[in-house]
Amino acid sequence: MTTGTMGNREGLLGASHTRRGGSPHPPRRGTRLAVRAAGTETHRASPSGFKERITCVGALLLALVALPSCTPEAVRVQSPARVPGAFSSSGTATLPAQWWTAMDDESLARLVEEALRGNFSIRQAWDRLDQARALAEQADAPLLPAVDGTAGASRTGLRAEPAPRIYTTEYAFGLSASYEVDLWGRVRSTSDAARLDAYASTQDLQAAAVTLTGSLADVWYQLIETQGQLRLLDEQIATNEKYLDLIATRFGQGLVEASDVLQQKELVEQTRGQRVLVERAVAVLEHQLAVLLGRPPQALETDVPALLPTLPPLPDTGVPAALVQRRPDVVAAALRVQAADRRVAAAVADQFPRLSLTTSGEVSAAEMRDLFDNWLAVLAANVVTPLFDANRRGAEVERTRAVVSERLNAYGQTVLESLQDVEDALVQEAKQARYVESLETQLTLSREATNRVRDIYSTTGREFLRYLTTLLGYQRLQRTHLSAKRDLVLFRIDLYRSLAGGWALPRPARAETTGPRRPVAAPVVEADASGRAPGDGGSDDD
Repeated sequence: MTTGTMGNREGLLGASHTRRGGSPHPPRRGTRLAVRAAGTETHRASPSGFKERITCVGALLLALVALPSCTPEAVRVQSPARVPGAFSSSGTATLPAQWWTAMDDESLARLVEEALRGNFSIRQAWDRLDQARALAEQADAPLLPAVDGTAGASRTGLRAEPAPRIYTTEYAFGLSASYEVDLWGRVRSTSDAARLDAYASTQDLQAAAVTLTGSLADVWYQLIETQGQLRLLDEQIATNEKYLDLIATRFGQGLVEASDVLQQKELVEQTRGQRVLVERAVAVLEHQLAVLLGRPPQALETDVPALLPTLPPLPDTGVPAALVQRRPDVVAAALRVQAADRRVAAAVADQFPRLSLTTSGEVSAAEMRDLFDNWLAVLAANVVTPLFDANRRGAEVERTRAVVSERLNAYGQTVLESLQDVEDALVQEAKQARYVESLETQLTLSREATNRVRDIYSTTGREFLRYLTTLLGYQRLQRTHLSAKRDLVLFRIDLYRSLAGGWALPRPARAETTGPRRPVAAPVVEADASGRAPGDGGSDDD
């Protein structure tokens, strides 16, 4: 048999057992292989000897995996923006995690449940989360040794005249493993960064859910309001037509002028035109709501309540510091700062030497029963250190540090915007409530003035222009009051959305491609109206 070439020198973690020019000593139990730049041992031994050495190599790699690396702890992110101690105002009601339930609207709750399962934007957020988790798993992989197996069989024929042809068969089986000893924490830092990115994607999903539910509630209550506008306009059209009949009758009696009839007809038509615009708005809102639910635009079938809901008590806003720790978009921004910091650690560690270990074992024989009699084992260690890279690694460190600064500033901006969202919603709702009260007072006064002017006109036939102006103002106030009540509800939704955190989300099914796969001969190109594909080189004279 072949002899080893390593001699009797001591290695890093063990010693070889071959002699120059001689046969190897029988292996002893517990013997470890030498670790050098490259070393091999070739033995003809019993199957237990091969298994013993493979076990020793595996134990060696696991011990190295368990070695602590020089990895710094994760940083605690402090907001670069000043966070105040309290909001400008607050309520007392507790806001549930599923914030829309505070509206006590069963129809809205059903729509939200459907949207969280069927909306394609939220499905994309789930897919992005799956991608981030898969990348985190990939980044974790170098923390453990990579092990590969090989197996093969060959048959060779040799013919030498006049002897008959001779056939030989050989079977082979092998295992190989490789591992980078994470001396400086580069691999661990890269893994931590990917895992923090995955956590940030989880928060992105929650933020997408908050945005979806808020948009759905906005569209839902706008639809309720526009349906109410339609009913109000129908009432106003009926009222104006009634007055038109009265004025036409008085004109036939010679009590009023023809201009009065024409102006009243104009008012009737103007109100009908307003109804057409509201019908358009209803259709668009129905399309928006259907798409938010994951349905085609024309597929919305739901009963719309006649009235806007009465607002529940104002929620307890808590303290701004708690909001910063709860809001998904703010938490995601903080996690991305931490991920960027871990990538700085990885870039710094990349400037230091790397220690890699590889080991492999191979057995071969002409008969399967002799497969473990002849074996070859290799264990190697490589140290790679940067000598000259024209400051490529140093520039990467500076780049990652600039990314940390950028992410930290983005985090500060997100914190300020989250606080602004709450304050804006609080002041808008408070002022809108006062505006609604003012409109209700204006409506009462306008109704009394309209009735008085109408009575004067009905009695004397005079002051028609004054009557018409007063009636127009009253009907406009009715529509404005309804829109203002809608805005009051929407501002409350803005407040809920700005205070919302996360909750358990239903997992939709993953989208799969359907149909048979066919080879793609050429990209599909749409033709224009003339039938010519874009980029066609034909002339106009063809």
